[in-house]
Amino acid sequence: MIENYEEFSESQLKILNRYVTHTTSNIFALRNLPEVIKGALFSRYSRSILGLRTLLLKEFILNEETAFANIAGFSTHEAEESQDIEDQIMAIRKAQNFYDRILDGYGDDSIGELGGAHLALENISMLAAKSIEDCRIGGSPLEKSTRYMYFDQKFQDEYLFYREPILMTSAYRDLYVSTCNHLFDTYSRLIPGVTEVIEKNFPRDPAISNVAYTAALRAKVLDCLRGLLPASTLTNMGVYGNGRFFESLIQKLNCGNLAELQDIGKKSYQELGKVIPSFIRRAEMSHKYQKTFSQFTEQLESELKTMAEQHDAFLDKMQNPGVKLICFDPDSPYQVAAALLFHHTDVGLLELQEYCRKLPEEELGRILEAACQGRENRRHKSPRALEHATFTFEILADFGIYRDLQRHRILTQKRQPLTCNFGYYIPEELRNTPMEAEYVAAMEQAKKAYDIIAKELPEEAQYVVPMAYNIHWYFHVNLRALQWLCELRSSPAGHPGYRHVAQEIAKQVSVVLPSFERFFKFVDYEGYMLGRLGQEIKNDQKKMQLNSEVL
Repeated sequence: MIENYEEFSESQLKILNRYVTHTTSNIFALRNLPEVIKGALFSRYSRSILGLRTLLLKEFILNEETAFANIAGFSTHEAEESQDIEDQIMAIRKAQNFYDRILDGYGDDSIGELGGAHLALENISMLAAKSIEDCRIGGSPLEKSTRYMYFDQKFQDEYLFYREPILMTSAYRDLYVSTCNHLFDTYSRLIPGVTEVIEKNFPRDPAISNVAYTAALRAKVLDCLRGLLPASTLTNMGVYGNGRFFESLIQKLNCGNLAELQDIGKKSYQELGKVIPSFIRRAEMSHKYQKTFSQFTEQLESELKTMAEQHDAFLDKMQNPGVKLICFDPDSPYQVAAALLFHHTDVGLLELQEYCRKLPEEELGRILEAACQGRENRRHKSPRALEHATFTFEILADFGIYRDLQRHRILTQKRQPLTCNFGYYIPEELRNTPMEAEYVAAMEQAKKAYDIIAKELPEEAQYVVPMAYNIHWYFHVNLRALQWLCELRSSPAGHPGYRHVAQEIAKQVSVVLPSFERFFKFVDYEGYMLGRLGQEIKNDQKKMQLNSEVL
């Protein structure tokens, strides 16, 4: 194998060494380069006979038009102190025409995937966080957890929930604020009582460290009480995404009905414009793409809403919480088996499907078994042939469960607006205790407030809905993604609410297509009092081992 056919002088190698991890190997990574340069460099790379290092030197580092020295913060001859942040931003803007020409010159939206950024979104509502996570591909979000952090802190003597501007200037201001305050008060007051109940029902085993037990206990307590938190609760998010993802995200936020979404879109554009301006320029409010997208979205939503209102009265509504498998293909086992064999034959896929359809059940089972018998844990991902089987599930469960399951990216999903119309979840730990009445009272008060506000402001009324209230949504998902979801979300460390949904999904698929039960090998159907305990014990042991190694 030819490792490297490029030759560089000593001075060139010295420069390159700052920006690549290896100056001679045929495999290397980039470093110390802003995203705009990396994206443009890779774009140019796809249509050049030059190696990437040569291209970086000739067309970027030594090209005055790129403003490379100011953007990257280093001189082309010797290291200097980093440029002032504002100077770097100005340099990116000055050179933006150069990068835009490169990115536009290839006419492919996938070019926007060659650069990315890390974006922090702080003090946004849990409702807004879901809209951000609705953008599925190209972004990786991480949100503040409700099971490891207490949410009853105050700032300037006020609980941390979103003061929605329309609500705060409406006749419902006092109702909204007092309802949210009451929910947070109840959440805070019940923490000691719930802790006492769980400690009594599940005392610490002397063999278990106090650190592991305390962490598992806290997770269980907060899992029980998170349903009291309104959708307006402020959270923090970290999102890494490529340029294409962020452009699409901002365009959708700009079209949001809620003022908060529009504000997040505007601020995200401003801040990402300082680091990856060439990748998100089409999300600027005056850009023709943003304008036409806004028009399309507005027309689409308006027409669909009108059509739905015409037909809604004739349809039955799902009332009882649960999981319902509403669509699957009975021929899926033949299609999966054929796809498994396809790579190892020279036969057409259609012919393989017809052949598998005629096989005895035992022989078909042997083919399917070959795809999973060697799996030793859930991280052993199954072949992509499983993607030939798809399922549609309709789910009615509390908003907290939805928040956890919605984050899976490889599936198609859609939710209905958050309301108080489908009832709410009461944790088992509160039932038949004095705390149940207080919990129920807070839920009923929130429903009264929602019903009043929703008559005039249905979109904004979502902010007052507690997480324990049920929301209606669907999943359309392939078997491979479903296997990952069910095995991951049924693990002992998971929240009992979404563990039940994951278990039920696996059961329903196994009932209608028994030959697929083998693919849910690591679904955990057990129940656990302190689900996090096993994981916290492992975490504590790892810390002790690391500390001993340091000593």
